[in-house]
Amino acid sequence: MPELLCPLPLKTLLACTDESPASQGVLRAALDLGRACRAQVCLLYVMELLPFMEYGQPDALGFPPPLIQDYQEVRENALRLQLKKREEIAAQEGVQLQGRLQVGGPVYAEILAVAEELRPDLIIMGRRGMSGLERLLVGSVTARVIGHTGVMVLVVPRNAVLGFDRMLLAYDGSSASEAAAEVALKIAQQTGGQLNLITVCHEDLEPVKAKALARDLAEEARRRQVELITLTPHGRPERSIIEVAIHREPQLIILGSHGRTGLKRLLLGSVAERVIGQAPCPVLVVKQQK
Repeated sequence: MPELLCPLPLKTLLACTDESPASQGVLRAALDLGRACRAQVCLLYVMELLPFMEYGQPDALGFPPPLIQDYQEVRENALRLQLKKREEIAAQEGVQLQGRLQVGGPVYAEILAVAEELRPDLIIMGRRGMSGLERLLVGSVTARVIGHTGVMVLVVPRNAVLGFDRMLLAYDGSSASEAAAEVALKIAQQTGGQLNLITVCHEDLEPVKAKALARDLAEEARRRQVELITLTPHGRPERSIIEVAIHREPQLIILGSHGRTGLKRLLLGSVAERVIGQAPCPVLVVKQQK
């Protein structure tokens, strides 16, 4: 597989892992982007305290305090060792990677706290399977991080490989999708990749308006010398986006999402969440900046 080109000015990447199979895509994307952009990668593992650790009398639950402490130390030492191995592997690939272990919880809050400290250009997170909205994202760590951060988030399915030769931009003319379009055009300019634009006609976006939006963005792409193919299908936005993604096999889907509005207002039932949950490839969520 050819070397990945750096798509954007990325100096610091925050990659979140739990060392499960679902994190495999995260690790690969972090290493590829870190090498391509010569970026510093922070590989973060959050070890949640066991629920009974803060219980006033843990021995009453049948767990003597020394046993609990020993188990916690074993877990922590094993994770630090694993992160050290990841650092060594990254170094062999020419990537500056630093493992970081956070002990506490909840997981999403720890990730957000580290993001606030590091100010990364991109957060990379995993996704579990293709099980649909209800089982996948509602209440999940990934959804909560997306809902509360102002940083772009790259969501990588387990076996997905990141690339920029073929990309799919979801666009509806909103301010959030305008932000996504700007990022998509910059990536296409930088990498020379083909950009497919999908603007879905539905009850809130009539065909005439959808085609006009696509035409205007195509004109901007021509001005920037970006190859862009426009699609204006009819249907439910999330379903149409996924159908096009399956048919055209993009290596990346780019879409917009609103600013720091919180999980309930931002993600529940939204197009972004449904696309993330079912996409066959990585999804880059661009945040609308206030």
